[in-house]
Amino acid sequence: MAKEPTKANTEEESSSDTLTRRKLLSWMTGMGVFGSVMVSAFSNFVFIKPRVTYGQPNRFSIGKPDAYPPGSRLTLDARRICIVRDGNRMAAISTTCTHLGCIVATSETGFACPCHGSHYDQDGSVTGGPAPRALPWYQVSLAPNGELEVDKDVEIEQGTYFSV
Repeated sequence: MAKEPTKANTEEESSSDTLTRRKLLSWMTGMGVFGSVMVSAFSNFVFIKPRVTYGQPNRFSIGKPDAYPPGSRLTLDARRICIVRDGNRMAAISTTCTHLGCIVATSETGFACPCHGSHYDQDGSVTGGPAPRALPWYQVSLAPNGELEVDKDVEIEQGTYFSV
């Protein structure tokens, strides 16, 4: 004997095919949670790598030693250093004022800060003004290709020259 469909059975089947308010809200909640998880996962992957801007490299080439005649003092404003050649000895002195970071200019007596009046002698020692310490000296070395390199990450003792 076959069962004849009753009115209650047909209502159950038709209600499972239709979208009720409860099913709609459940589906929307599920999609919202899934979307939140996906956005969170994506943002974690994006922000793992820090967003930093790297400045100029602190080790750079300044050319061959022959480009600097003995007794010369040449300022490289883009690199904020002064290259000093004294006979066969070379040095790199910072041109950044130790007071507030201004760029110092070379003068007949050494260096002078145009912003706040600090004065330095030929070796970068403070002779006047508000500067708290002498100008730093940087390491100079000879690269395998014969060019001079300055490493601003390595400060050396004042008066230490590189022999060429």
